[in-house]
Amino acid sequence: MRERRAAQERRRAREFEAFVAGAAGRLLRAATLLTAEPEDRRAPDAERLLTLALARTYAAWDRLRGEDPYDRTRQEMAARFAHSAWRERLPRALGHGRRPPPGGLLGRLSPQERLVLVLRLYEGVAEEQTAAQLGLPAERVHTLCLRAVGHMRSNPPAGHAKAPVRGGAPAPEPVGVPDAPQAPDAPPAPSTPDPLLPAPHPEAAAP
Repeated sequence: MRERRAAQERRRAREFEAFVAGAAGRLLRAATLLTAEPEDRRAPDAERLLTLALARTYAAWDRLRGEDPYDRTRQEMAARFAHSAWRERLPRALGHGRRPPPGGLLGRLSPQERLVLVLRLYEGVAEEQTAAQLGLPAERVHTLCLRAVGHMRSNPPAGHAKAPVRGGAPAPEPVGVPDAPQAPDAPPAPSTPDPLLPAPHPEAAAP
């Protein structure tokens, strides 16, 4: 019995290590977008968020029963981030003299807007599924996503500002910035990489 249990533990460890090797990079990128830490240096808050989510996934590994461990980890990560963000009621700038504003790509969004934008556009989660996961009405999720996209388009991060226009020509739109999502279950899929929004999940474009 002891040897059988040890063999099961080794199998679970191998399977989990293989999963982490393939998924940790993208999950850490999602976590970094959520915590709005700069991506050019170590992101301790994102690492802690991902580590806790992975620990929950590992603990439930034998009970997944066909459930995608990536989806399970993403749900754990989103739930933990939502719990802290909702509880702290952090303002958009996360400042007001208490702590510096975040410097990541989505740092100008509120935590709630960041979470909805990451789930909808980066991870390609359907609007109804996002609403169910966050315990929000679908209309609220739709509004948050529209507001976040609009804010990103009108307030591009440093280094992505619109180029000056000469001769009175109309200012061009930022290349690749998608229109706000219209269908409740189909996030926009820009044809070119968007410099202002997180890249969509590769599976988001799949039928």
